[in-house]
Amino acid sequence: MKRYRTIRYFLGALLPLTLLLWYSPFARAGEPTNLLKQSTDKILETLKDPKLKAKSKTAERRRLLRKIADDRFDWEELAKRSLALHWAERTPEEKREFVSIFSDLLDRSYMGKIEGYKNEKILYVKESIEGDYATVESKVITQREVEVPIDYRLRKKGSDWLIFDVSIEGVSLVNNYRVQFNKILLSSSYPELVKKLKLKQAQEADVPSTSD
Repeated sequence: MKRYRTIRYFLGALLPLTLLLWYSPFARAGEPTNLLKQSTDKILETLKDPKLKAKSKTAERRRLLRKIADDRFDWEELAKRSLALHWAERTPEEKREFVSIFSDLLDRSYMGKIEGYKNEKILYVKESIEGDYATVESKVITQREVEVPIDYRLRKKGSDWLIFDVSIEGVSLVNNYRVQFNKILLSSSYPELVKKLKLKQAQEADVPSTSD
């Protein structure tokens, strides 16, 4: 139970920090790793920009951070894998709505934590590519010098590599949501799932920034 709570903590608190600070122990970083680094640098530049630190700039700062996330995450693939078999049952309109709600919810859920990062370090230790899919293995080094393994799964779309899943201590973000969504869909209905997500979305919209 203690390990489970620890994993849930990292899923909720350290996941957004995996794109914040960069320290790579190997010089031959491949394209997926280098693109992650580019996103990291953009996030840091945004967070450190003195012109964006004022409370009045919260909306603009978050818009810029969301743009960076949109450029690096494959929200549709993440949503599709989270709904699993239930995705095929959705209409094109339902799919578009679900991707929009789910990506916005993820963004809002972790935005405050991103803005309040505390200089955690990231070690990118290994990259493997198989066709159009890649895995980048890393470790978060907390302020208490605890190492937490975090792996990114990416797929190539055109000339870019986009994240469609993140695993922390072996716990997949996609699998975590898939279990939650499947439980609701089997006991209730798809409209009820969307209703719950919209409610959560509204609640997260009222959460103030930790940096203000």
